[in-house]
Amino acid sequence: MNLLYFILVITCTMFLLHPVSLCVSLAGAIAYAACLKGGKALLHSLGYLLPVTLLAAVLNPVFSHEGATVLAYLPSGNPLTLESVAYGAAAAVMLAAILLWFTCLSAVLTPDKLIFLFGRILPALSLLLSMTLRFVPRFLRQFREVAEAQRGLGRDVSKGPLPQRLRTAVTILSIVVTWALESSVETADSMKSRGYGLPGRTAFALYRWESRDTQALCWLAAWSIFLAAGAAAGGLRWRYYPTIRGGGTWPGMVCQAAYLLLSMTPVLLNWKEGRQWRQSGCKM
Repeated sequence: MNLLYFILVITCTMFLLHPVSLCVSLAGAIAYAACLKGGKALLHSLGYLLPVTLLAAVLNPVFSHEGATVLAYLPSGNPLTLESVAYGAAAAVMLAAILLWFTCLSAVLTPDKLIFLFGRILPALSLLLSMTLRFVPRFLRQFREVAEAQRGLGRDVSKGPLPQRLRTAVTILSIVVTWALESSVETADSMKSRGYGLPGRTAFALYRWESRDTQALCWLAAWSIFLAAGAAAGGLRWRYYPTIRGGGTWPGMVCQAAYLLLSMTPVLLNWKEGRQWRQSGCKM
């Protein structure tokens, strides 16, 4: 269900370019990321995300000069149009929402879940995906451990002359890269010795299809059909070129409300489960 949900919301974010739809998707991604990682981790992620999105918003009007509403002329003589500025802002919001949704996906879809989903169908791909998702945090953790060990030996990468700091940084990076290569070889040998990917190999999994999975599937299917029908009817239609034009009709507002409910589904489920947990604790 988690994978289907993320495929749905990321697809909607990519193809629904209505400004309200993009803001709804971004709000849902921010709320879910805050539920999963907490406010401090979200602010830390936004610190890296904001420069990227601002760069995307600025580059579009600089290189794209389409549009009928000219705001000014750049030093190169090319026009700066309202439509290009609006499309750049929409592209920046879309990029931020997609990156945040992928951050949530990497936190929810753990390696064991990926292996459970694709282990029997695509064993090599599932193993590659699970190793890739957990490689970055392991690499950063190992980098910090090696840097602390070198600091204990008097080789601090943040102190001393620049050539010495560069040599220390190269040494730390070399150690961590060597560790990563050795770890990948050990993982490959371990999985091969356990018969991973061989035909007829059985696998144990804690995940079972339950009634709540059926309810979640019906929920996602219903909202997907509703949004698809609303988009086909023009309720979510929006264009940026040659002039900005879109609808603010009642069908569009209903579709946006439905999209907001879909984007907030995991947040609402977390709130419901937390409320039930608190109520069960009070009864105990």
